[in-house]
Amino acid sequence: MTLSVSPDATSAPVRTRAVPVAPGRGNRSGIAVDEVAFDPAGFWGRRQAVNAAATFAHCLDWMERLGWVGNFDRVARGETTTERPGWQFSDSEIYKLLEGMAWELGRHDDSQLATTFDDLVARVGSAQDDDGYLSTAFGHPGLPPRYSDLAMGHELYNMGHLIQAAVARARTGRPDDPLVGIARRAADHICREFGVGGRDAVCGHAEIEVALAEAGRAFGERRYLEQARLFVQRRGHRSLPVPPLLSAEYFQDDVPVRDAAVLRGHAVRALYLSAGAVDVAVETGDSGLFSSLERQWERTVGRRTYLTGGMGSRHQDEGFGEDFELPADRAYCETCAGVASVMFAWRLYLATGEVRYADVIERTLFNIIATSPSDDGRSFFYANPLHQRDAAAEAQDGVNPRAEGGVRAPWFEVSCCPTNVARTLASLGAYTASVDEDGVTVMQYAAGTIRAGGFVLRVETAYPEHGRIRIVLDAAPEEASRLRLRVPVWATGARLRLPGTDAMPVKPGWVDVHRSFEPGDEILLDLPSTPRYTWPDPRIDAVRGAVAVERGPLVLCLESHDLPAGAHLDAVRLVTGIPPRAEGDGALVEAVTISDPPEALMPYSRTAPTPKPAGSTVLRLVPYHRWAERGPSTMRVFVPVQSTQPEAAH
Repeated sequence: MTLSVSPDATSAPVRTRAVPVAPGRGNRSGIAVDEVAFDPAGFWGRRQAVNAAATFAHCLDWMERLGWVGNFDRVARGETTTERPGWQFSDSEIYKLLEGMAWELGRHDDSQLATTFDDLVARVGSAQDDDGYLSTAFGHPGLPPRYSDLAMGHELYNMGHLIQAAVARARTGRPDDPLVGIARRAADHICREFGVGGRDAVCGHAEIEVALAEAGRAFGERRYLEQARLFVQRRGHRSLPVPPLLSAEYFQDDVPVRDAAVLRGHAVRALYLSAGAVDVAVETGDSGLFSSLERQWERTVGRRTYLTGGMGSRHQDEGFGEDFELPADRAYCETCAGVASVMFAWRLYLATGEVRYADVIERTLFNIIATSPSDDGRSFFYANPLHQRDAAAEAQDGVNPRAEGGVRAPWFEVSCCPTNVARTLASLGAYTASVDEDGVTVMQYAAGTIRAGGFVLRVETAYPEHGRIRIVLDAAPEEASRLRLRVPVWATGARLRLPGTDAMPVKPGWVDVHRSFEPGDEILLDLPSTPRYTWPDPRIDAVRGAVAVERGPLVLCLESHDLPAGAHLDAVRLVTGIPPRAEGDGALVEAVTISDPPEALMPYSRTAPTPKPAGSTVLRLVPYHRWAERGPSTMRVFVPVQSTQPEAAH
């Protein structure tokens, strides 16, 4: 991609629309959160309603109970801290919650939520120092000095989330809100402390980069963008001290951003950094940096991403593995990495308009973001493995000390994911469509109404359970315009019917409809919802000889709840010569169970194994986002295949 942007861009607020990302250059923008209304009975409408009704209060209750919010009160009173509750990054959870509340208040008025928001902002602001610095873990009596642990202290990371919350508040019509003033004072402090002539350093956890870039756009402050550029430029020169058992790669401090070939190290850090670097590249016209980020995304998605869209294959450092190192049972796939992946891909889409980014966003939304929260919005998955061997329940009523487990937990010692889910669901409408000078592009399909670009589009669909999408134009521009629809990459055999025409086949990619539209026009897009087998790249050692089943945008899984009595998950083999069949929102597959081999001293033999079928059966597969809803279970996405020609013993 060639970027052409003047070096003095972002000298004034360029967008006031209620969107998480508002590039200062280019003609493409997401729709505002108040321009889309999901049907409360639809897939995303239900989740967004539960998020507002339950998840916000749930998160705040836990942070009050554990003393994380009280940390601000103690700093405000000037007390000496002897034992501070929470990790050093717990401040960020309050800020992410505030961001989610801001987006929700931007969608509709809620006096009770507004009061909660204002009270929380007041408590945060009372802990801010006169020079703008804000932290409850450093810089106060009984606490370590400011910026004494840049590698692991998260001070800039925390203030980055504060700034993002303020951007949300400003863009949803409250530019004079106290939160905006608090965040701008913090941003000014950071620019003085870390600008040219100040500390030549970066934060161990990227986040401040994307926050400052968006603040520069929202508040018309060029110096915020310049500071974001400095942080991106400084990364990769091994300036951070490396704690034991970690590496410079963990912090993305091993190679300069523009010289990297792929995302590596801690997955959330890498993705937040990449999102911020895209913002910097777009605003400064740095086509070399942008092209590098495109290449890094392409290789990361092509070689280091799970079928669900999850990223991060190592528990030790919550990080990426090497190319094709994608073990199903040890997949980390942190929910926060899914959020960050959407952030990165969305920025690349806005800059290029390429459909591949929207395809990956859809995969991640349905199979990571939708998987984490429970139906009631009060428990969550932190990690999202593709194979769960142990069905034991853990900490269902309290704080879960571990990120992984076979059940969703109400809270974690490191509870970054619940608040990240909350802010993502509150702002989700902004990622469903975009507008440009030619018209409207609908990317993510959900029942509801979209008002943008002179259109009022009423979307009627049971997607993703069914693939029929009916779009009724309740209003349309008076002049001829363009309506663009995405045909997902998996949707071979899709058909489109326009007003006054017969249905026609359409290929995956963009479908542009240029015409003069009339109110009452209907467009029908039929996407195939037949279940299909998906085979892994043969270079993925961990799932060689296994297959997954997908249906539409949903990855399906086999749970122990659906096995015959007495059968074990490891004994199941799929018979892939028989296609999977649709059943409910899942699929039915033909399978056999195999007998256990004779016991031996060690689980190896001198002859090739020839597993013997013990019985045939039809098994039900359910959407991965629903696993463990019926209680603790074992589960797998990639299921071994029954060989039709067993390898002969020798």
